[in-house]
Amino acid sequence: MSGYKYKIHALTGIEAGQQSYEELVELFHEVLTQKMHGLCISPYLEGQKPGDKLSEDQIRRRLEVIRPYTNWVRSFSTTEGNEIIPRVAHELGMKTLVGAWIGKDEQVNEEEMKNLVSLARSGMVDIAAVGNEVMYRGDRTEAELIGYIKGVKTMIPDVEVGYVDAYYEFEARPKITEACDVILSNCYPFWEGCMLDYSLVYMKDMYNRAVKAARGKKVIITETGWPNKGNKFYGAVPSDKNALVYFINSILWSLQEDIEMFYFSSFGESWKVDAEGDLGAYWGIWDKNEKLKY
Repeated sequence: MSGYKYKIHALTGIEAGQQSYEELVELFHEVLTQKMHGLCISPYLEGQKPGDKLSEDQIRRRLEVIRPYTNWVRSFSTTEGNEIIPRVAHELGMKTLVGAWIGKDEQVNEEEMKNLVSLARSGMVDIAAVGNEVMYRGDRTEAELIGYIKGVKTMIPDVEVGYVDAYYEFEARPKITEACDVILSNCYPFWEGCMLDYSLVYMKDMYNRAVKAARGKKVIITETGWPNKGNKFYGAVPSDKNALVYFINSILWSLQEDIEMFYFSSFGESWKVDAEGDLGAYWGIWDKNEKLKY
């Protein structure tokens, strides 16, 4: 990344173990101020959850918090107020990866895609994502999803269109990979039980596998992160120190290698406990009250 001289480097397991918490916090701030490629937006305030209507005020406030630290913002839906996110992000000078949420409800899917197309035609979408982990959840068939992707592509031919899922889905489903303009890959060493010491090496392997599956198409890491609280997941242990080390390593690697990566996530959101257990609320760089954790 031109203009930045890397005075710091990714921490090996031994180095990370030798760093004090205070030293890691200092490194965290130094890396954070380098301005990462992208952040996944967490728009829901305490007490809210998907299904609740988001206000422009809360969206604007949260985007203003993250604006100094990221060039792009990723959103996950185009309904219930989420459609406000791309417009405000553009007003604040950020680019947008905008997702249409695809699930089991066909009527909602149609509304999501209609709004995505409308936003794109208004110039508010830099990259469009049709669906997020639909194959992982099993909400639609592969053929149905490909139909959605191709349908959106025909309506916004000047915008890159992709689909978000775990890296291995693009290996296993070449027809989906072929339908996409860009490969939007989630890479989570944590959710595969990887120990922190090996997490960066493992993520590099995840990314390289997605690149191989992409067959020359651009690959963007659309999610990666590490929670700072909660129960361990096999060898992956949540803690403040581990979350700091993972953030430092993954962001530095992406900047040094010029890899487009969206970190997950911006703010902690309590509603995610229902889906992910006690880990769910602790993926944010900022807490649920919009205060920087470290």
